[in-house]
Amino acid sequence: MTTEATAALRIGPYPVDPPVVLAPMAGITNLAFRKLCREFGSPTSIYVCEMITARAVVERNEKTLHMMSFDADEHPRSMQLYGVDPATLGEAVRIIVGEGWADHIDLNLGCPVPKVTRLGGGAALPYKRTLFRHIVRAMVSAAEPAGVPVTLKFRIGIDDDHHTYLDAGRIAEAEGARAVALHARTAAQRYSGEADWTAIARLKEAVTSIPVLGNGDIFSAADAVRMMDETGCDGVVVGRGCLGRPWLFAELQAALRGEPLPEPPDLGRVGAVLFRHGALLSEHVGEEKAMRDLRKHMAWYLMGFPVGSDLRRAFATVGSLAQLEDLVGQLDPAVPFPKDAEGPRGRQGSPGKVALPHGWLDDPDDPAVPRAADVMHSGG
Repeated sequence: MTTEATAALRIGPYPVDPPVVLAPMAGITNLAFRKLCREFGSPTSIYVCEMITARAVVERNEKTLHMMSFDADEHPRSMQLYGVDPATLGEAVRIIVGEGWADHIDLNLGCPVPKVTRLGGGAALPYKRTLFRHIVRAMVSAAEPAGVPVTLKFRIGIDDDHHTYLDAGRIAEAEGARAVALHARTAAQRYSGEADWTAIARLKEAVTSIPVLGNGDIFSAADAVRMMDETGCDGVVVGRGCLGRPWLFAELQAALRGEPLPEPPDLGRVGAVLFRHGALLSEHVGEEKAMRDLRKHMAWYLMGFPVGSDLRRAFATVGSLAQLEDLVGQLDPAVPFPKDAEGPRGRQGSPGKVALPHGWLDDPDDPAVPRAADVMHSGG
């Protein structure tokens, strides 16, 4: 499968070629995983770090500062912030650009996790149009003097009765954001069902002066090509599709540049990539913590392969790099990439009612910051 080479995308001063963004994923897109994806993909695509809480930046929380680590040759350094208070987000951006910690800042408005939305954050926030406007204005004002572009990633809305994405796109555009990305699901859908790509097309029609990126259900290079063809979006944001499959970025690069796709990896190559992931994680956080973190990736890497239950169990409880190397050595390297490994992966879950602060839906123009919302925690 090939396609015509895509038009150039720029986010602020940065060319994004091909127009692919690794979505920020909590507990996933740390320095090690981003480096692995970059080794397969283009260095001029964008790879966003895990979500960082704005208040933790302001308070210079030690754990948070480590999460903000970037590789020496990673450029642009892309960071996603979470927050609900314009003052806190503005100050966090001032600190980040003042310290030279990032070249691009994204705002999380897509998280559907109850502990986030019940405090008015994530996917709940764009419903409050005035508060949302104040947040974008504060972030852009803090970032602009340093030439750091601010972008936003949001969902269609809270649920089918409360769509917010068109207003969010227009407000972001008017307040100086340099791009917007739409995960084409509501918060109530979480990660279930199918993404509604027609919403991406409608957002592209409504937002005309800055790039519009699409997100949701991109599990193959063909999906990315089809999304851009069907919606007219300027680029794609890839999340769950690359879990246990960082080589997807090589396939995306080829497809979006109109080149032949590389052959999918056999089990020997997958094992080598898995070990590389473990080694990079060990360099970043230490071997013991790295192996604990890597365990959640095992089912994604081995998805569809005939590995056997005992070996799968051993991978899922791996405790050291030496053990990981031994387990990789027990894989049959000649097994081809299975058809069963294609398609959806990662969390899906079920739709459900969105947890919101009391009275949240009463007045969309209320600019008040939700009480106790600006706490430190990780999102999803």
